[in-house]
Amino acid sequence: MADAQLPHHDKAALLQGDAEFQQLVSAHHALDEQLRRLSTHSFPSPDLQFTEAALKKKKLALKDRIEAMVREQSQANDSA
Repeated sequence: MADAQLPHHDKAALLQGDAEFQQLVSAHHALDEQLRRLSTHSFPSPDLQFTEAALKKKKLALKDRIEAMVREQSQANDSA
């Protein structure tokens, strides 16, 4: 995940206190690892290519949700 794009203090606060956020980040990292393993295949089969595309879509959806939660946290901190 591109951590540099996320406000660090807001992400850190969510990592410490939000179980859903922790679960999303963990799932994102797990998908990243699965994709890394799939990328070791020189000539992936059509099934592996389909799996890789599906994993990338899931990973992107998780990243979008993670970033949305960080934005919400940041806005809440700014208005407080």
